[in-house]
Amino acid sequence: MSRERKRVEDQVIVITGATSGIGLSTARMAAERGARLVLVARSEDALRELTEEIERDGGDAVYVVADVTDRDEVRKAVDVAEETYGGFDTWVNVAGAFIFGKLQEVPVEDMRRLFETNVWGLLYGSLEAAKHLKEHDREGGIINIGSVVSDRALVLQGSYSASKHAVKGFTDALRMELEEEGAPVSVTLVKPSAIDTPYPEHAKNYMDDEAALPPPLYAPETVARAILSAAERPQRDVFVGFGGKGMSMLGYYAPSFMDTLMETVFYKLQRKDRPPRPRDESILDGPAGSLDERGEQERHVSETSLYTRLSQRRGVAASLLAGIGAVAIVFYARSKANRIRDGPDA
Repeated sequence: MSRERKRVEDQVIVITGATSGIGLSTARMAAERGARLVLVARSEDALRELTEEIERDGGDAVYVVADVTDRDEVRKAVDVAEETYGGFDTWVNVAGAFIFGKLQEVPVEDMRRLFETNVWGLLYGSLEAAKHLKEHDREGGIINIGSVVSDRALVLQGSYSASKHAVKGFTDALRMELEEEGAPVSVTLVKPSAIDTPYPEHAKNYMDDEAALPPPLYAPETVARAILSAAERPQRDVFVGFGGKGMSMLGYYAPSFMDTLMETVFYKLQRKDRPPRPRDESILDGPAGSLDERGEQERHVSETSLYTRLSQRRGVAASLLAGIGAVAIVFYARSKANRIRDGPDA
């Protein structure tokens, strides 16, 4: 995992979900740095617009209209990469679907469709990428976009949380298999905190209010930078944003306290005081046709994450600095958990 790859500017990078949010931010940033791109999404209009934008700015990109829930369409992206650039160096699985609502109120059919994208789509991309890199004996990387909810489930996003738990399990197992056989393929799981993307606007919402993302919020560029860093210097796991790392640590060291926090605070934090958007506008039912990196958040958005930058740097000093906050959270969580257990007079 420690061996460095080519610089981003010397790589061919495949990005699924390339026309919105994290995928779009990563595509633009990679193109600006000189990478050659294979852009994958369902909307041909958005893909064409993005490709023309990149080429107009002096970049090099080709697009593939594909639904990642269809393995044959995922294979098309591999074929196009081979035909256009002779293959690829990094495959980034970003494509995702989202649902807000209590598990008992969300139709199982919608949950199944969410899993088709978030789990099976990522699985197809990972397996096809691994096969290509191994067959060509080409050093490369697979970067899967998980979430903080890969570690700690979030109320009102239960089906999404379950899908990202599955993503983590699959990613960890694939990494071990490839390492055991000595394949020249690194596997990284990127776990963003809440990110200012069109996630709430694109989600299918079964709540009575418009959906919102809980703070702290980070800019999509923070994830894009983390992805491109992992493309050059393979890492096992990357948390984007100290908020996500904190949530994961609290869930691990003080699970009962985190449950109480979820039940008392996070129901409110994910609702806006106005009626929800029409459900048929969700990307669960069709592709997003416009190029939108950012959402319509009404809360503060952090443009950078010092924690993530430090955690991705090499060296003992950087690792120690990145871990200071995690240690503080452990002690804070234990203290809070004890107070809740002992009662209000403790």
